[in-house]
Amino acid sequence: MEIRKLDENMAVTAQITVADIERIKALGFKSILCARPDAEQFGQPTAEEIKAAADACGIEMVYIPVSGPPGEDHAEELGSLWPDLSKPCLGYCRSGARANMLYALLESAE
Repeated sequence: MEIRKLDENMAVTAQITVADIERIKALGFKSILCARPDAEQFGQPTAEEIKAAADACGIEMVYIPVSGPPGEDHAEELGSLWPDLSKPCLGYCRSGARANMLYALLESAE
C-alpha cells in the first residue's frame, strides 16, 4: 500500500483490502473515504466489507462512489460530510486518482 499525503487532513492510496485496515489505523488514520464503486473489478472488496473492518477498528468510513471523473455532486456530498469526518482521512479508489480529484474539488470549493 503506497500512501500519498495531500495535506495534514487527507492522503490517498489505491484499492485497500480488509487486511490493510489495522495498518491504516496504526498509521494514524481516523477515517476512510471510498471513492470506488462496488463491482468495478472482479474480486475487489466491497465498500460494506471495508466498512465492517473499519468499524471493528474504530475507524469511520464514508462511501462516495465515483465512476469517471468526480463531479460537483460528489464534491457537495463530501463537503457535507467533511466537517464532521474524523481526520486524518485516507481516500482510496482503484489507483487513488479519483479520491485525489474529489478532495481537490472539495478544496477548490472552500
